[in-house]
Amino acid sequence: MSQTQSPIDASTAIQLAIDGYKDQLRDINREIHQNPELGFEEFKAHDNITNLLTSLGYTANAHSDNLPTSFTFEYGYGGRVVAFNAEYDALPGIGHACGHNLIATAAIAAFLGLASAIKAFKLPGRVRLIGTPAEEGGGGKLKLLEAGAYDDVDACLMVHPLPGDAETGAGGQAYWMSLANHKFGVIYTGRTAHAAMAPWEGVNALDAVVLAYNGISVLRQQIKPYERIHGIISDGGKRPNVIPEGGRLEYYIRSRTLKEATELKERALRCFEGAAMATGCSVEYEMLNTYADLRPNRTMCELYAAAMAAMDSPVGCDPTAEPLSGSTDMGNVSYECPSFHGMFGIRCPPGASNHTLGFTAAAGTERAFEQAVVAAKGMAVVGWNILADDSVAAAMKRDYEKDKEICTFKLTGS
Repeated sequence: MSQTQSPIDASTAIQLAIDGYKDQLRDINREIHQNPELGFEEFKAHDNITNLLTSLGYTANAHSDNLPTSFTFEYGYGGRVVAFNAEYDALPGIGHACGHNLIATAAIAAFLGLASAIKAFKLPGRVRLIGTPAEEGGGGKLKLLEAGAYDDVDACLMVHPLPGDAETGAGGQAYWMSLANHKFGVIYTGRTAHAAMAPWEGVNALDAVVLAYNGISVLRQQIKPYERIHGIISDGGKRPNVIPEGGRLEYYIRSRTLKEATELKERALRCFEGAAMATGCSVEYEMLNTYADLRPNRTMCELYAAAMAAMDSPVGCDPTAEPLSGSTDMGNVSYECPSFHGMFGIRCPPGASNHTLGFTAAAGTERAFEQAVVAAKGMAVVGWNILADDSVAAAMKRDYEKDKEICTFKLTGS
């Protein structure tokens, strides 16, 4: 141990510090939940969070890396860098149906708790709070990665809510994996004509769109159980009596790793090319972004599970568990530095899973807030151990390097 106090002393100090901020944390949680904003438009959330932390004496890089709704706060000196990611974007029409108000609250709380411990114990090391906009499809963390926001980060942590026990809301998973996800548009171009008077003069882009959609539906029979292909027709023409010269689909293609997702995308592209050939249309693609698979750091997961158990809030920690079929831009961060993306349970009515109005309501309850605070304490304790214990930091780094050897496909190759 390189620390001057025992982990138990630090853990207690962190928990007490976070409890001391609960009124402010409750207020910020409510403000974010009651004022949902879409990705890259989270101006109220940004201002409320930065105003709170500035009022507590922390200095902000208010618009981090040229993203207007991002921010960075940092406390400490020298040593290793532990970062907590705050998400605060909502979903269109259903608000905070993925509980990003709770994600932001937990990250803020963990930052405040670890900063307090660094100050109290004069521990070398830095804690950083990174405001990451537009997780819901916009890929805010990808832009932050490109700008170098994680270049010097030794460990990055966040937690995410999901439905827990029906009665208590308890539950969660420290070791949580997600799928890689390629998101792109498919654009067909044909030639317009009068659909009744001279249809033979047209080249129908809608025909290409329909053929492509049906081709993908057939392809789904031949994919692996954990893979997903899903899309929409976003443009199929304007009037029935005009041969559509333009058509567009948008698709998400997911698999367990970036390598497998890219292989599946290549199979899908043959369906799109075939539809173009059959109809005489041209086809082009617009890559929206790619979310890498989430690669959780085993040492960090085990530390979090131990910290939660010590607070009588046990969570699972099963490295053999199947990945959930969702995707997150935190996966891209996990390719850059050792990362943790734990799940904590909140009490939800039956059928109120993530991305439903029922989950939106559950994410705004006092009980959900309390469970987010407990998860924040667990994260902050993990952060302390990473900063204070050289052997923990070394084990974490070994896990990360071993994982990189397994992953032979580079993120930049996507």
